[in-house]
Amino acid sequence: MPYPTDRERDRPWVMRTYAGHSSAAASNELYRRNLAKGQTGLSVAFDLPTQTGYDADHKLAKGEVGKVGVPIAHIGDMRRLFDGIPLAEANTSMTINAPAMWLLALYVTVAKEQAQAEERDVDEVLAKLTGTTQNDIIKEYLSRGTYIFPPGPSLRLITDMIAWTVHHVPKWNPINICSYHLQEAGATPTQEVAYALCTAIAVLDAVRDSGQVEEADMARVVARISFFVNAGVRFVEEMSKMRAFTALWDEITRDRYGVTDAKARRLRYGVQVNSLGLTEAQPENNVQRIVLEMLAVSLSRGARARAIQLPAWNEALGLPRPWDQQWALRMQQVLAYETDLLEYEDIFDGSRVIESKVDEIKAGAREEIDRVLEMGGAVSAVESGYMKSQLVSSLAEYRRGMEGGERILVGVNKFETTEPSPLQAEGAKAIETIDPAVEKQAVAALEEWREQRDNDTVTASLDNLRAVAGTTTNLFEATLQCASAGVTTGEWSQALRDVFGEYRAPTGVSAASASGAGAAELERVRERVRRTEEELGERLRILVGKPGLDGHSNGAEQVAVRARDVGFEVVYQGIRLTPEQIVAAAVQEGVHVVGLSVLSGSHLEVVPEVVDGLRAAGAEDIPVIVGGIIPPDDAALLTERGIARVFTPKDYELTDIMDGIVALVRETKGLAD
Repeated sequence: MPYPTDRERDRPWVMRTYAGHSSAAASNELYRRNLAKGQTGLSVAFDLPTQTGYDADHKLAKGEVGKVGVPIAHIGDMRRLFDGIPLAEANTSMTINAPAMWLLALYVTVAKEQAQAEERDVDEVLAKLTGTTQNDIIKEYLSRGTYIFPPGPSLRLITDMIAWTVHHVPKWNPINICSYHLQEAGATPTQEVAYALCTAIAVLDAVRDSGQVEEADMARVVARISFFVNAGVRFVEEMSKMRAFTALWDEITRDRYGVTDAKARRLRYGVQVNSLGLTEAQPENNVQRIVLEMLAVSLSRGARARAIQLPAWNEALGLPRPWDQQWALRMQQVLAYETDLLEYEDIFDGSRVIESKVDEIKAGAREEIDRVLEMGGAVSAVESGYMKSQLVSSLAEYRRGMEGGERILVGVNKFETTEPSPLQAEGAKAIETIDPAVEKQAVAALEEWREQRDNDTVTASLDNLRAVAGTTTNLFEATLQCASAGVTTGEWSQALRDVFGEYRAPTGVSAASASGAGAAELERVRERVRRTEEELGERLRILVGKPGLDGHSNGAEQVAVRARDVGFEVVYQGIRLTPEQIVAAAVQEGVHVVGLSVLSGSHLEVVPEVVDGLRAAGAEDIPVIVGGIIPPDDAALLTERGIARVFTPKDYELTDIMDGIVALVRETKGLAD
């Protein structure tokens, strides 16, 4: 998007809503409605099986299909997703990371088909494609958990994709370096800036050193690097963060990569404001949180976002409805078109307060960047667990402040008295729900697709993909062949798993610093744990598990850290486990309680399987508790299925939760309380 001169009114940013669910056809209908309401860009949410490279019929996909996004299994699904939407005129953001090359190949293939159907020049249409693929695998190891391959091969996929797009789809942003989830994982503004820039350095170094891009073209590469950031409610600090981010990016690209074109060095970023900061308690307060957070990335003209998507007020309750998303879109439109925000030069230039805060963040970020580079860069800092442990510790400190009352959340730990909300009145459908039949339909459609395609061509294209993956040749052309042949998402990913292997990232729990709601309360629960252990004659052990494909592990990690702090022996093996693996670990380790964390909406499918598995293994005396975004009706169903306790985001006092878990163990073991 062109940047105006200071004498012109600034152009509104690209306005998006993050959307997609159930099926390609249903999501296409949603996109068309949103575009008709004035949305100026699409932001595609993919479901977890698609994000982690599985087809709908894979065991790990059970309960996850179509829940948090749209399932895309093959080129037929991508055609339906963008039916009637000319891709040469669209601006599309795709939140997809490990399989980013695959999804972009499907997108490019559909664009080619549209060009051919309209008898347009294919290269001309590809040259007009605008949008972004998130494609930041580093932050997946640190926060969101939808990685597949080890860091080295993952960086190779990113490098190949950037090199291909620079030459063939020059207006596309092939990577969206995403500090958004770093903040949700606990990053301070300094850490968010530092770790995002460390990732950018790792990516640019890899592209430069790959030999696929001429040195003279590095400015073109830099100009197509985009960022996706988070904006919390401390909007003065967040706005200062973005001014610091902008200055440091300009400095790094000029000094490290020799980019002399100031326009190419601009920080191009999109934003979604803090979804995990939204509260289940008094959720109507989320509306003003969202608006205030939007100001952080729009007030400062020199560091203004060029694309904004806002969450809906009820995302802490479940999947938003179309009306909720419309409300979020209207917030952007009112700010851009009704206020005078876009009429002025940067209103913070010359502010002593802002300059001081910006300098503070820049100095801290430079120091942290140097520390990571001394370790060998972002990849080494991931593999060693350094960055992950820093984030887990930061989030533990944040929670300590919240639980101790130093950090106030209105309606949660202060001003909790409330009137009944008409937005959640009895009979109101406050969230969107996904028909359970969606998964069965997706599996049936997948089987039909496999029967109708030319499987000899599919096999040949997958064999070629594996062969190319074993060399240093760019993988994008081989991936395009797979897309055209009708290969599925799971098949493409499995072919690369065969060559690259899979990866389990460090959890960061063991190195995280201890933290609690208060020394007295923490010591009281510790004493209760010690007393229970004496009465039982053994250590108290808790297994913290993440069943299914949900990779948002922040809550699970904080529970594990606090359980360790009060004296439990903690068994935590990270994300993406099957119910069978969780049951096997619980029995083998002889745990006294199993705690499951699910944020993706698959709780009704995967959680009861753990209870059933324990019963089948003769371990029905091990109670199971669950935490996550769980609507009240679902919580009642889980209780009926044998779940001992259900915790939701309103249950934020971790030490109190630990106390309740000790009480549950004592009750289960028949000990007097």
